[in-house]
Amino acid sequence: MRGMEAGWAAVARLYHAWITGLILFVVTRRGTDAAAELVFRLFRRQHREKFLSGIEKLGLSGLPDAVASAQYHYLSNLIGGVRVEYIPESERKAWIRYPAPRWMWQGTAICAVPGDVSRAMLRGWHAENGVSLGNPCLGFVCTKQTVDGQDALEGYFLDYGRELAAEERLRFAPDEAAPLFDPALAPRLPGGVWSPDRVAKAARNYAIEYVRSALPELVGLFGPAEARFLAGRSAYLVGLQFGEEVKAMLGIGAGAAGFAELFRRLAVAQGDAVEIAAEGAGLLVRQRGWRLQPDPVDGEDGFLAWNGLWEGALAAHDRRLRWQLVSRSGGESLWRIERA
Repeated sequence: MRGMEAGWAAVARLYHAWITGLILFVVTRRGTDAAAELVFRLFRRQHREKFLSGIEKLGLSGLPDAVASAQYHYLSNLIGGVRVEYIPESERKAWIRYPAPRWMWQGTAICAVPGDVSRAMLRGWHAENGVSLGNPCLGFVCTKQTVDGQDALEGYFLDYGRELAAEERLRFAPDEAAPLFDPALAPRLPGGVWSPDRVAKAARNYAIEYVRSALPELVGLFGPAEARFLAGRSAYLVGLQFGEEVKAMLGIGAGAAGFAELFRRLAVAQGDAVEIAAEGAGLLVRQRGWRLQPDPVDGEDGFLAWNGLWEGALAAHDRRLRWQLVSRSGGESLWRIERA
């Protein structure tokens, strides 16, 4: 894997782990209802920001709304590295299926996700497609949920031919099951537009966007202090747990210099600029900008939480070293790595 591709993959891995860990942390510390509300807000935010522009970018404009919706979910999730299937039935009915292993609830996390949290995702996004498309007749019918012990998350977009009440936009029909997936009927990414590099970057962005959307919703739901605790503590644990894996992906060595290089490689792969300089027995790490949340005011609580990733990763890398935030001003951040 080329240098930039390895960096993009490492960034995607880390943020993927963080969004899963964050949601589970909220489940265990604040309960199912709070986690479901967070997931609902997260997916509603992403839907409003991404869905209509995604329909255009993926070349789906002009298709029947049920078909366009299902093809959007197929292609956008495929780009993100998610296992997904698309099964068309008619212009008014098209299935989408997420077979195991589920991307969102990676590994054994699938065992800890309450059904209400998964349903909140469907309420936040799938049930809103008709509203965004200006089609009050379009709804989503969920037939399976992996977290409820079934073999996939699946369901279909259906144009009922009549205007739906708000509560009808999402329906559950566990007695139904999707037809078998035929790859020959699945859509393809527009040729000549989606190069391998663009797909790799989009996979990185797919994971980043979950975290970027979640952080302000955490603040809005719990307040700044609680949001910093929930996001920051989960970030620390994810850095601690996944730091070594990410290092191996990038071929990172030992010591303070090795960790500084890890941070630099991940920052560059994320789209930020980093400089490293010696200072006495330690190192200074300077970052200009912060692509995850560019607004230096609105993103401050998220930044302090995000810093936990590196505190955790450094603790796993070498527990004799400390990652100290020295200053943050005007979009520039400065850390010192030194012995405790």
